[in-house]
Amino acid sequence: MKFFNLHTHLSSKLADVLELVNQYPQEFDGSISCYSIGIHPWYIVDDRIDADLEIIENKLKDKKCLAVGECGLDKRIEIPMALQQIVFEKQLALAEKYRKPVVIHCVAAFQEVFAMKKKMNISVPMIIHGFSKNKETAEQLIANGFYISFGKYLLRNPELELVFKSIPKERLFLETDTIEEGIAAVYELAAKYRNIELDEMTAIINANFDAVFKH
Repeated sequence: MKFFNLHTHLSSKLADVLELVNQYPQEFDGSISCYSIGIHPWYIVDDRIDADLEIIENKLKDKKCLAVGECGLDKRIEIPMALQQIVFEKQLALAEKYRKPVVIHCVAAFQEVFAMKKKMNISVPMIIHGFSKNKETAEQLIANGFYISFGKYLLRNPELELVFKSIPKERLFLETDTIEEGIAAVYELAAKYRNIELDEMTAIINANFDAVFKH
């Protein structure tokens, strides 16, 4: 493995890339060799929650399933926050049961995520994917024990450079999510921003992969 892609919705099948491909319970593709699976807050269907959770629990027993997610909380959608919290909490419980990291979608709900982590005493690694916020939010995440993954917004928003440079190297991941650019482009910019060689950036992420996904 040269590059690890923490979160993508499309498998590139490149030989030098290990991709954590996002899967949904009702759209599962058994041919994908490395995946996460979860109920995204956008796609919560009230009368299907138990069935989706049953599928997720079954897949968490699969060695190819490395994480729960993406799952989380989003205050900018119409699905009630109370329902989102119930579904997120159930998935966190599964992550704890099967000792799997969690890939988190969080929009304007960081304090709620912090509170849930504390309330449930979550001990598995929790990774905020697609980070786009300010340094203060990043510092709160680090203080609360989260990992932070950068991708689309790192490429699109130059103002994120200072935030990215402030993250401790042992808490970083990189991803593509839904962008057309490959993971190599994200790694190259990440290395440039931190003023290190690409090989060093690769070594940092690989070490974090080992710490989080092989713990």
